[in-house]
Amino acid sequence: MQLQAKHLRYIYFFYWFLLAYILAALTWWFIALNNQNHQMANYKLNELNPNSAQYEDYASKIMDAEKRKTTQYLGEGSIFFLLIMAGAVFIFGAVRNQLKQSQNQQHFMMAITHELKTPIAVAKLNLETLQKRKLDEEQQKKLIQNTLQEANRLNALCNNLLLSSQMEAGGYKLNMEETDFSELVNQCIHDFIVRFPQRIIQATIQKEVYVMGDLLLLQMAINNLIDNALKYAPKDLPIAIHLSEVHGKISLSVIDEGKGIAAEEKAKVFHKFYRIGNASTKSAKGTGLGLYLTKKIVAQHKGKIYLTDNQPKGSIFAIQLNTANAS
Repeated sequence: MQLQAKHLRYIYFFYWFLLAYILAALTWWFIALNNQNHQMANYKLNELNPNSAQYEDYASKIMDAEKRKTTQYLGEGSIFFLLIMAGAVFIFGAVRNQLKQSQNQQHFMMAITHELKTPIAVAKLNLETLQKRKLDEEQQKKLIQNTLQEANRLNALCNNLLLSSQMEAGGYKLNMEETDFSELVNQCIHDFIVRFPQRIIQATIQKEVYVMGDLLLLQMAINNLIDNALKYAPKDLPIAIHLSEVHGKISLSVIDEGKGIAAEEKAKVFHKFYRIGNASTKSAKGTGLGLYLTKKIVAQHKGKIYLTDNQPKGSIFAIQLNTANAS
């Protein structure tokens, strides 16, 4: 990382040096051309006969021509300057975004490698333990439950990766159907309670809320929000999930009591591969795809997603969708 930062400094230094050189050359050429124009005007004035009756007219024309040339050089120089600066800003932004994307992809590859290896290693260890040792029924259930939890985690990760790839390529076609959103949310909550029995999940779910949408995508969006809340909230504190429908609008909120998200980070958390750069986030599991996919899924269902602060601490992720009748 330090070597990469050093290379970036060299690239930025060379870029700004080259830009400064181009602007300095443009300024020098303007000064040189303007001086030449002034010298040519003086030369023409010296060629005139001061005693001639038309001296004033000729001198005035020469001075006017000099001013027009100066204005022409100034105008052309200004246009070149603006074009150079516009190009410089565009190129700098494009290069910086490309470098940032490359860096995010490197972080993603590191994260995905860890995310893939961990559940596989845990499941393998659990199965080897079951195979080699004679355990009582309670211990067997605990190991099997832990193995299923890691398998579900691996399955969710693979689904996120595949869906992200399909969406980017435009290869995923929505299967829109009327869905009992209340039942879907309850099912997702139940799955997390089974996977994380030690966590506290408080749910307030309005019954018989229907939405027109893709069942698989909606389930993934709900799971991503719940998983995100469990991931970054303290293990001894509850997360709350509220679902309600008012005037044709469905509102699903997932509330945690974690450290919260800084104002400057709120928009970035929905970017692909983005993860907040603090110690707690780096130690947490994740690839930076969950919220990115959730936002795209909500947008494809013509909905909106909001991120606000919870009081006194934590975050609230809220999804707003149209009911089946309204859509």
